[in-house]
Amino acid sequence: MDKYTWVDIGSSYLPSELTAAFLYAQLQEADKIDKKRLSIWNDYYSKLKHLEDEGLLTLPFIPEGCRNNAHMFYLILPTNEKRDGLIRFLKKRGIHAVFHYIPLHTSPMGKSLGGKVPDLPVTESVSSRLLRLPCFYELSPSQVNRIVKEVYKFFGLDFQP
Repeated sequence: MDKYTWVDIGSSYLPSELTAAFLYAQLQEADKIDKKRLSIWNDYYSKLKHLEDEGLLTLPFIPEGCRNNAHMFYLILPTNEKRDGLIRFLKKRGIHAVFHYIPLHTSPMGKSLGGKVPDLPVTESVSSRLLRLPCFYELSPSQVNRIVKEVYKFFGLDFQP
């Protein structure tokens, strides 16, 4: 079972002292961390925009008036098969890209609650095509370039940074 699949009632949201200490240190550096993560996010976006313009994938959309916290960078592929193929392609090249967001109504716990299963075709479609690229504070510009280059290669295209 993956960590995004709801299987039972309840969770514990109490952080340990060690987790709290780690978080406190991050909160002291929040502006610096946010700025760096947004730089990584913007780097991905600008370098992958050509693939969206070619109709090969969809990039994240930040609505006007909203602030992007850059906590992840995702791609939406045209099909589940393309998404899974890109995950495998990147994995063979040492790049950890993953799927995300199992719709609650399709999870074991959601199904066990009974009732009429909602008709949510957009939710199900997007969740089956979404892929998250590595996006973390220590990611360097050269690592972003390597990841982008491999995504281009998956589509049979060359990327020139």
